[in-house]
Amino acid sequence: MLDIDLQSTSCLCGSVKIKATTVNPKFTVCHCETCRSWGGGPFFAVQCGTDVDIDGEEKVSVYQSSPRASRGFCSDCGTHLFYRLNKKGEYNMPVGLFPALKGLDMNMQYFSDKRPDYYCFSNETKEMTEAEIQAYFASQA
Repeated sequence: MLDIDLQSTSCLCGSVKIKATTVNPKFTVCHCETCRSWGGGPFFAVQCGTDVDIDGEEKVSVYQSSPRASRGFCSDCGTHLFYRLNKKGEYNMPVGLFPALKGLDMNMQYFSDKRPDYYCFSNETKEMTEAEIQAYFASQA
């Protein structure tokens, strides 16, 4: 994980400002149905760990999207802000929130067996299927 001095970002309207101490430029892509429904396509995410400061938290709406995670968005403009693992409190944030991030590299594709036929990426990455992800989270319980 690459430490980058305090990455700052905000939602489209500026009501929510976020500072993440650590942002991993090795981003992941999730092809699950929930991510695709949430954003209209796969979710491109950078891992930000737990050291995340949210200013304007009263404007953040949180949706419990699964037993494992919740998703946050700005209640004013609708900007997708995070996918947060409930147990560990770790944040995954849309890579597009950090436009100045250097060294971006697609590192992993989750739910690769759920990727629809109408798109594909030429990047060679590690991949995990739904069964592999379920087994991983079962081992963490």
